[in-house]
Amino acid sequence: MTDSKSASAVAYLDHAATTAMRPAALAALTESAVELGNPSSLHSAGRRSRRIVEESRESIADRLGVRPSDVVFTSGGTEADNLAIKGLFWAAVAADPDRNTVLVSTIEHHAVLDAVEWLVDHEGARVEWIPAGINGQVDVDWLAERLARDASHIALCAVMWANNETGVVQPVESIAAMCEEYEIPFHCDGVQAVAWLPEPARWRSRKSSLAISAHKFGGPVGVGALVVNGVTPHPLFHGGGQEIDVRSGTVATALIASAAAALHETASNRSIEVPRVRELSQRLRAGIATVAPESVVVGEASERLAGINSVAFPGCQADALLMLLDSVGVACSAGSACTAGVPRPSHVLLAMGVPSDQAQGTLRFSLGWNSQPSDVDALIAALPAVLERARRANRGGSRVAAGAS
Repeated sequence: MTDSKSASAVAYLDHAATTAMRPAALAALTESAVELGNPSSLHSAGRRSRRIVEESRESIADRLGVRPSDVVFTSGGTEADNLAIKGLFWAAVAADPDRNTVLVSTIEHHAVLDAVEWLVDHEGARVEWIPAGINGQVDVDWLAERLARDASHIALCAVMWANNETGVVQPVESIAAMCEEYEIPFHCDGVQAVAWLPEPARWRSRKSSLAISAHKFGGPVGVGALVVNGVTPHPLFHGGGQEIDVRSGTVATALIASAAAALHETASNRSIEVPRVRELSQRLRAGIATVAPESVVVGEASERLAGINSVAFPGCQADALLMLLDSVGVACSAGSACTAGVPRPSHVLLAMGVPSDQAQGTLRFSLGWNSQPSDVDALIAALPAVLERARRANRGGSRVAAGAS
C-alpha cells in the first residue's frame, strides 16, 4: 500500500525540470483562454487575440532587451533550439555551401546535441566539439584558436548560457564577441538562465539567437520563443507563414499571454528571489556537507545559477538515491540518464572530466521561485538513511525499489 509521503512530494527539488506556475501567469492563462478568435483572422475577434499576442510579444521583448520583431514564438525550448540549429545551418549553407561546420559545446542540452547529430547524419554537416573543463565552463581559448585558424567554413556556433545539470554560467558575452568578429551566427540556449540572470543581452552579437521556455520561469508548458538578432533561420514548419514566416502554425494566444506574465513577474521579483534562493542553496549544500562530508559539489568553484546544485555521492548509484528519496517524498533528478533501465553517466559530467563512478552517483537538487526552507530541511533529514541504504545496495550489486522495506 502506498503511504501518504510517496503519494505526493513533501519537498520538490526539481525546479530546473519544471517550476510552478506563477499566480500572474495562471491568471493571464485563464483570462486569455476564454477569448475566442484566431490571431491571424481579420475580424474583430481575431484582432482582439492579435492584440493580446502583440502586447505579450512587446512585454517579453522589453524584459529581454530586444525588439518585439525579434521574438518568434515556439512550442518551447526544444523547438526553439531545433529551429536555431537546423535553420541557421540551412541558411548558412544556402548562402555558401562551404560553410558546413558547426561548433558546439560538449555540455549542451540534448535539444541542441541531437539537432546537431541529425544535421551530421542527414545534411552532411561537420561538427567540432568545444571542450569543457572540470570547472564546468567551456574552453574559450580553444574556441578563439579555432576561429582564428579558419572561420570560413563555420556555419554557426552554439554554447548555452547556463548548464541545466550543474548550473555553471558560461562566458557567453565573450563567445558572442568572438563570433561577431568573424561574422559567425551564435546560438545560445538560455532556457535555464533567463529566470536568474539580470543581464538579458549578454548573448547578443550582430548575428545571434536565444532559446527560452516558459515553464522554466513560472509560465505554462507548451510555449517558448526563439529570439533572433540579425539572423533569419530557415523554417522547420511550412504552412500559414506566421511568426515572420519562420514558424508557421496557429499562434497560441493564451499560452503566450501567460508566458509574458510569468517573465514580467520573474524580472520584477528577481532582486528579491535570487538572493533568497541562493541562501536556500547554501543551506542545502551546508546540510549535505554535514550529513555526507564525502559528497562533492560539481562546479563549486564556478559562477552558478542560484537554484541548481549538482552533488556527487561516492559509493552510491544515482538511480537508487533518486527512488529512495522519492519514496519519502523528496523529488529531485539524477545526474545521469537511464536508457532501457541501464544507468549511464551524464554526458555533461563526463565532458567536464568528472570520473565515471562519481558521475553515476550525482543528483541535481534545483530550487525555484517558491521553494521554502522546509524543502531543504526535508532533504537533509531524509539523506542519512537514504545514503546508507543506497551504499548497501551498491555494495551488494542490487537495485533498490522505491518504497521497498
